[in-house]
Amino acid sequence: MKKSGADMTSSSYSSSNSLKSRAAISGSGTQQVENSLNLDFTPFETIHKWKRMLECDEFVGARRSKHTVVAYKDAIYVFGGDNGKSMLNDLIRFDVKEKSWGRAFSTGIPPAPRYHHSAIVHGSSMFIFGGYTGDIHSNSNLQNKNDLFQYKFKNGFWEEWKFVGRTPVARSAHGAAVYENKLWIYAGYDGNARLNDMWTIPLTGDTRQWEEIEQKGDRPPTCCNFPVAVAREKMYVFSGQSGLQITNALFEFNFQTKTWRRISNEHILRGAPPPPARRYGHTMVHHDRFLYVFGGSADSTLPNDLHCYDLDSQVWSVLMPETDSQVPTGRVFHASAVIADAMYIFGGTVDNNVRSGEMYRFQFSSYPRCTLQDDLGKFLTERQFCDVQFVVGSDEVKITAHVAMIAARSQFLRAKILAAREARSQHFEKIFGTTEVPFAERQMLEVKLPGAVPEAFEMVLNYIYTDRIDFRDPFSNKIVLLMMDIYQLAVQFFIPRLEQVCIQYLEFKISKGNVLDALFNADKMKLIVIKDYCLGFIVKEDNFYDIVMSQDFSGLEKTLMVEVIRKRLNPGKTSIDMKIDKNIGTTLESDMAVFLKTGGEFCDINLVLDGIVIPAHKSILAARCSYFQAMFRSFMPSDNTVNIQIGDISPSREAFNSLLRYIYYGDTKMPPEDSLYLFQAPCFYGFTNNRLQAFCKHNLEHNITFDNVLQILEASDRMNVPDIKNYALRMIVHDFPQVARLPRMRMLTRDLLLDVIMAMADILGDIRVNHQDLISISINSDI
Repeated sequence: MKKSGADMTSSSYSSSNSLKSRAAISGSGTQQVENSLNLDFTPFETIHKWKRMLECDEFVGARRSKHTVVAYKDAIYVFGGDNGKSMLNDLIRFDVKEKSWGRAFSTGIPPAPRYHHSAIVHGSSMFIFGGYTGDIHSNSNLQNKNDLFQYKFKNGFWEEWKFVGRTPVARSAHGAAVYENKLWIYAGYDGNARLNDMWTIPLTGDTRQWEEIEQKGDRPPTCCNFPVAVAREKMYVFSGQSGLQITNALFEFNFQTKTWRRISNEHILRGAPPPPARRYGHTMVHHDRFLYVFGGSADSTLPNDLHCYDLDSQVWSVLMPETDSQVPTGRVFHASAVIADAMYIFGGTVDNNVRSGEMYRFQFSSYPRCTLQDDLGKFLTERQFCDVQFVVGSDEVKITAHVAMIAARSQFLRAKILAAREARSQHFEKIFGTTEVPFAERQMLEVKLPGAVPEAFEMVLNYIYTDRIDFRDPFSNKIVLLMMDIYQLAVQFFIPRLEQVCIQYLEFKISKGNVLDALFNADKMKLIVIKDYCLGFIVKEDNFYDIVMSQDFSGLEKTLMVEVIRKRLNPGKTSIDMKIDKNIGTTLESDMAVFLKTGGEFCDINLVLDGIVIPAHKSILAARCSYFQAMFRSFMPSDNTVNIQIGDISPSREAFNSLLRYIYYGDTKMPPEDSLYLFQAPCFYGFTNNRLQAFCKHNLEHNITFDNVLQILEASDRMNVPDIKNYALRMIVHDFPQVARLPRMRMLTRDLLLDVIMAMADILGDIRVNHQDLISISINSDI
C-alpha cells in the first residue's frame, strides 16, 4: 500500500464486525452449553478500507443530495435535501451497530422542506439553520431562510427558536460549527451574492440573541458550498464556490482571537503532494490530527480520491485505500460524519445528475505520526552533541552539526569529513604519538566551505536533517535569490532531490517582478538550468511586453539583453522539466536506512546486548531517544559502552534490530514476536510519542490466530502487556473449541488457566459452565 505524508500502514487482516463462536464444552455431568453464542469479540477493522453499507430503502427515505448528516451516539441522522423533484424535510436514522435504516421518531413541527441548510449537534440536540426552501418542481415560494430549529434526540421533539435583536441575513450553502456552547454561522449565499460574514448564538441559557463577529486577519473570499471542520480550538474552511476567486486554499479561524489565517502550503519545500484541486460541494471531517476531504465537483469532474491534511506536519496527502475496498464513486453535495474511528458518507449527486441513497464507511487510522523529521530537526536546532564545525563563507561563519547526519546524506560532505578526520589523526600522531585518543579529549572536526553562503548552508543543513526547507519569512522578496544559493550548494554537495526541489520552487516563485534579478544572479552564478528557465519565462507572449518595457529591463547588462532578444527570436525548446521525479535522489528515510547498514566507520558508541557488541551513532540515538540523550549529557559511560535492556527484559537480537530500524528511519515492519519485546520500548527509551507501541499492538492483534494465541498469552503475561493479554484471552474464548485441543493448552501455568476460566465466565455471562469441565482440558496440569 502506498504510504501517505503521515506514514501509515495497513494490515492484510480483515473480518466481519461480529463473529459467532460455537462452544462445545462437554464432560461428565456437564450441562450442554448453547451451540451458538454471540460473543463480545470484535476483531479490528482493516484501516484505510472503504466498505459499502446497507443502502437506504426508498420506503424509509428517498435518495437525495444537498442534505445534512450528523452523528449522535451510535447513529447517523439525515435531514432534508432534495430527491431531484422536490425538497425534503424527513429525518431518517442509520444505526451503525445494527447496520439498519429507519425513520427517526419526531413530534412537534419540523422545519419546512429545504436543502443547502446546515446541521450541528450540541449536547443531546441537533440544530438546523437556514437553507433554501420552496417548491422546486413548480418554481414557486423559493427563498433562503435564517430560521433555527432544535431537535431533541431523547424525545424526538422539534422546536423553532425565536430571537431578539438582529439576525443573520437569510442564506443557504453556508458553513456551521459548534464551539464553547455556541453555534457559529459563516458565509453562504443570500440569493444575490456570496457572503463571508460570521454570526454566533449561545445554545445554552435563556439568551437567544445573535451576535455578528468582527473578523480579523486574512479572511477567505466570499464563498458558498464549502465544508467546515473544528479542530484544536480552530475552524477550518477549504475551497468552495467563490466565483472568479475560487482557490484550493485552506483557511484557519481562531475562535479565541477572532482571526483568520491562510495556511501557507509550501508543499514543494516539504516534498509533499499538492493540496486537492479546487472544488465545491465536497465534505471535510476532522479525526485525530487530520482533516479528511472527499468528493465534490472539481472543475467539472467528480473525483473520488480521499485527501488528508496533517495538522502537525502541515502537509496534504492522498490516502490509498485497501485493494479490496468498496470505494464510492465521485459525488457532489453528499454529507458525512464521524463515529468513533470511522467516517460515514451518505447520498449526494453522482454521474448524470442521479441522486444516491448509498452509505459508505471509511476506517481511519489513528496511529501517532512519525516524528523522525521533527526529532532530527529539533536536534539540529538545539545543537547538542555536535562533533563537526563548518567554517562557511569569506567571513568564516562557524556552523556546528553532527557527523552521522551529514555523512548519511551527502557524499561530498562525507568525503570532506573523512579528510578532516585524517588531518586530525595526523595531528594526534604528531602531538601524542598515537591516533587512539579518547573521545572526550578529541577536538571537534573542522570543515571549511569558503564558497558557500552561510544562510543558504543553514537551509541545506535543515534539509539534510528533515527533508524540507523552512523559510522564516516565506513571503520575502529575497527568497528567490536565496533559493538559487541553495540550488548551487545542492549541486555541489550532490543532493539531487534537493536540486529538483529548488528548481520546481523557483518555477513556482519566479514572476514578472523578480525574473530579471533571478536572470542576473543565475548568469553570475553560472546556474545554466535556472538561467535558461528565466529566459524562457521572459519571452513568453504574456510576459514579454511588460518585462521589456519595465524600468528594471533598461538597467540589465547588455549581454543579457542580447540573450533575451535572441531567445525571443528563436525560442527553441525548453531544456528542463520542472517536475519532481520521485525516482531521482534519495529521501531522509532511505539514506538513514543505508547508513544504518554502511555507516560503521562513523560509529562512536558501542551497544552491548547479551555480550554482543553493536556499534551505533550517539547523535542519532540522542536525537530520537530521551533515554540516550540524558545518558550522554549526564553520565556517559567511560568505556563508551551501553548495555541494552527494555525495562527488566533483554530483547532478542532480532527484536533489537527492529528497534534500531525504528530509531534510525522510522521503520515499523517487524514480525509479531518482535512486537512483544518492543511493546514497552517507547516508554523506556523516551520516544517522542507511542507510535512504535501502537504498531506493535496493531501487529500483534492482527496476527494472533488460534494456532499462536497461547504463545502470545504467555509472552504478554510474562512481559506485563495487559492490552495484548486481554485480547488474547478474548480470542481464546472466541475460538475455544480449537484452542482447547492444542497441546500447549495443557502446558499453561495454573494462573493462566485461571485467567482463561475467568475470561470464559466474564464473556459468557449468565451461561453456567461446570468448573470441572473446564479443568478437564488441563489434564496433567497442577491446578
